[in-house]
Amino acid sequence: MVPPSTTEPFELFAIRYARHTGRTIADNVIGGDLHEAGSDLEYFIWVAKRSDRTFVIDTGFGRDQAAQRGRDLLRKPIEGLAALGIDAARVEDVVITHLHYDHAGTLDDFSGARFHVQDAEAAYATGRCMCHDFLKVPFHVEDIVSFVRHLYAGRVCFHDGVSDLAQGLSLHRVGGHTAGLQVVRVWTRRGWVVIASDASHLYMNMRSQRAFPAVYNIGDLLEGYRACHALAEGPDHVIPGHDPLVMALYPPVSPDLEGIAVRLDVPPRQLPQA
Repeated sequence: MVPPSTTEPFELFAIRYARHTGRTIADNVIGGDLHEAGSDLEYFIWVAKRSDRTFVIDTGFGRDQAAQRGRDLLRKPIEGLAALGIDAARVEDVVITHLHYDHAGTLDDFSGARFHVQDAEAAYATGRCMCHDFLKVPFHVEDIVSFVRHLYAGRVCFHDGVSDLAQGLSLHRVGGHTAGLQVVRVWTRRGWVVIASDASHLYMNMRSQRAFPAVYNIGDLLEGYRACHALAEGPDHVIPGHDPLVMALYPPVSPDLEGIAVRLDVPPRQLPQA
């Protein structure tokens, strides 16, 4: 559905804050042939901004998890926001796509925010599934404790399925990668764009229907690819969560932000082939 012509579109940005190099295809695809070349992962947070509202999507991780997990922290997420002129302490709405360490750390840096999360994700991250090491590994217990503290402080907004946060921005639970992963549909000057987050880590995953190995429910993950494309204006309007190609396909916000932040509300240079 197209919003009324009076609806102001959001500006939409991806901010790169970390990376993980030296990965094989088996690290990124279930059943991947070790002889195939792999893809590095980039780590992003996203911003949807217009004159009346600013939404930050995910909060990344900090130095402790970068060191513990062998990731290269290029800048703290709040430093990336500051480069766009956004003070994290003044942000009112933060969408948490899911509670993995690389998407839900640094919550304390957003001291005035409401955190939007799916019911199913909070139940998953604090329930019996965390008795299994395979499912527990992508979570950081201190992040979950921080999340619960913010919940008890009255700063968590729960959603169940589909929610409209503003005219032109909505949340949609797809699950798969985690039980309650949600994607964000954003109205921009080029139409509906979907921030898929880890519904698809790489373009390759959704375009070739090859699941990323960190997964809770493969059936839901595969259906999530379809859901993302149904919500978006077209295939080049779905933004994966960790693909280095995002930085190559989309223009920098400004010359001095080359390699740091790109615009997603303009068409990409070329959609990668499957």
